[in-house]
Amino acid sequence: MRLGVNLDHVATVREARKTVEPDPVQAAVLAELGGADGITVHLRGDRRHIQERDVELLKRTIKTRLNVEIAPTDEMIEIMLDILPHQVTLVPERREEVTTEGGLDVVLQMDYLKPKINRLKGAGIEVSIFVDPDTEQIKAAGKLMVEAIEINTGKYAEAEKEKIASELEAIENAAKLGRRIGLKVYAGHGLNYRNVQPIVEIAEIEELNIGHSIVARAIFVGMERAVREMKALLRR
Repeated sequence: MRLGVNLDHVATVREARKTVEPDPVQAAVLAELGGADGITVHLRGDRRHIQERDVELLKRTIKTRLNVEIAPTDEMIEIMLDILPHQVTLVPERREEVTTEGGLDVVLQMDYLKPKINRLKGAGIEVSIFVDPDTEQIKAAGKLMVEAIEINTGKYAEAEKEKIASELEAIENAAKLGRRIGLKVYAGHGLNYRNVQPIVEIAEIEELNIGHSIVARAIFVGMERAVREMKALLRR
């Protein structure tokens, strides 16, 4: 299973002092040395962590794939068409949230999303949509002809012990549906070194995007080792 390492919170530390370190690009190089299969960052409208310059430098520097999470706004689409990352993942975004709180409502926004997705795809950018493990949302994503979905694992990660099995079943069913209708299936949100392995066992999921847990671990052992340890847990 592939691992995309989300480096948003390297930039969070930097922006806490509005300085130049730590550098997400340097972290990306170390993550790749640790075995990362891709680098993920979220360029938010309020620029609370990752900046446009980070995305531009990452595109020029890394040797794997760059996945940029964005809200599907005209501003962000234009930035992506200028930088041309390998992949764009469309996510919901609210200024007051600490982190992304749920999947994009594709059903409600199909007419709004379609031209934006077509513009990204026309530029050769692979498009993924971050969705909750919900049948109707996944079917709607399929109708938009995106290449992939990323299933939100947040409820699973936060579930009380008695609810873990049902949340895991929902993710597995969503992954099976996504694969059945021809989508690549990724997953992420809230995954860490303790809860990731049941997700790894879902055969239809081919990539996980994990950030906070790896960055937190990297504080103590370094980015390269933190990524290697996570990669070891992703072996089927």
